[in-house]
Amino acid sequence: MAHAHVIGLGKSGLAAARLLQREGWQVSASDRNTSAPLQQQQQQLQSEGIPVYLGSDFNLEASGELPQCIVVSPGVPWDVPVLVQARTLGIEVLGEVELAWRHLKQIPWVGITGTNGKTTTTALVAAIFQTAQLNAPACGNIGRAIGELALAATDSSKKPLDWVIAEISSYQIESSLTLAPEIGVWTTFTPDHLNRHKTLSNYYNIKASLLKRSRWQVFNGDDPYLRQMGLTQWQEAIWTSTAGKENLLGDRDRGVYLEEGWVIAQGEPIVRADALKMVGAHNQQNLLMAVAVARLAGIDKSAIAQAIAEFPGVPHRLETIRTLDGIVLINDSKATNYDAAQVGLAAVSEPVILIAGGEAKEGDDTAWLETIKAKAAAVLLIGEASELFAKRLAEVGYTAFEQVETLENAVPQGLALAKQYQAKGVLLSPACASFDQFQNFEQRGDRFRELCLLLSASR
Repeated sequence: MAHAHVIGLGKSGLAAARLLQREGWQVSASDRNTSAPLQQQQQQLQSEGIPVYLGSDFNLEASGELPQCIVVSPGVPWDVPVLVQARTLGIEVLGEVELAWRHLKQIPWVGITGTNGKTTTTALVAAIFQTAQLNAPACGNIGRAIGELALAATDSSKKPLDWVIAEISSYQIESSLTLAPEIGVWTTFTPDHLNRHKTLSNYYNIKASLLKRSRWQVFNGDDPYLRQMGLTQWQEAIWTSTAGKENLLGDRDRGVYLEEGWVIAQGEPIVRADALKMVGAHNQQNLLMAVAVARLAGIDKSAIAQAIAEFPGVPHRLETIRTLDGIVLINDSKATNYDAAQVGLAAVSEPVILIAGGEAKEGDDTAWLETIKAKAAAVLLIGEASELFAKRLAEVGYTAFEQVETLENAVPQGLALAKQYQAKGVLLSPACASFDQFQNFEQRGDRFRELCLLLSASR
């Protein structure tokens, strides 16, 4: 029996291991971490006949019989030595999304990528498709692992999929060399993940490869970098713009844009832009891209309008948790880089108390710092980035910050400062990854929500 090994045991790794086993492979799995949840997953998989090794990096020399196939989870860098060695030895190495694609490529996919805006756009697209009575779950970096959909698709008792609506990161594209969506969407492009991808050009080319393999392409024409690239590339794509038809690239008659408060697609009014309850100009752009996808898929404008009007928003992205003593507590934990955090801060009413910090990323913090100076009455700093952020704030002349270490300290202090400064809200928008104190941004946002709900109103 052929042997396959899965590296990384998040939800995507679990799905990949089970999918390979169902295919008839002899499967093993490993993860360098040893957390309690991983130990539970280890026990579960081992009860299913899949040995799991925790606490060390996978090593080909120590693995006994060489695997014929290695499947990597998104968090595993594509160029780590063991994967380079495996490819040199002729071992097939692929990502979990590529594995799922091989099972689901007979179904049309929407593949949504970009530095920021992916999750909201993916959720909007899925909501529209589902309102149109299509079985089109959101998956990938949002919702279910794509491998879970592939597993479910082998169950004849389940309703067949109509579409796969997948949020796909650069990490997943890098390890999915044949993935070819029916519709590819590129939401934004700014420097991110450069500690992994090294150069902006490499990061761009990875994302561009997904769009090049897509039958149809949808681009955000308001993004400066994508717009610049669009002057010489992507002439056949469908472009969107919040600045009207005259701002479109490519064939303007095929584009999607705002005009007098309406979303116009291919010259036809589809839905009023203010039907979407989410704040911020960036969400208007996300709306345009979602409408462009829906019209490419042939969805009726009445279903689009209904879905947009009923859309509740996205957890961890400018998510209002509660209003206490007239102060709005907002969870923007998904803002894991400077650009996303700047957009989130710009979208809320000022003045606001900002909670920021975590595991810092490379990037340009200039616009973020300027927005802090304009909108934040005070900043509370948490996590590993606290020292770095304190230094940067001081350098730009902003002194109303405190280093409070944890969310447990930041949330009650944020409420107290909001009352002191008569601020309109307390915003968690970290501008950082979460891995210094949490497993992921969802866990960070969930903890923020818990702490907000524990707060008591003034008597």
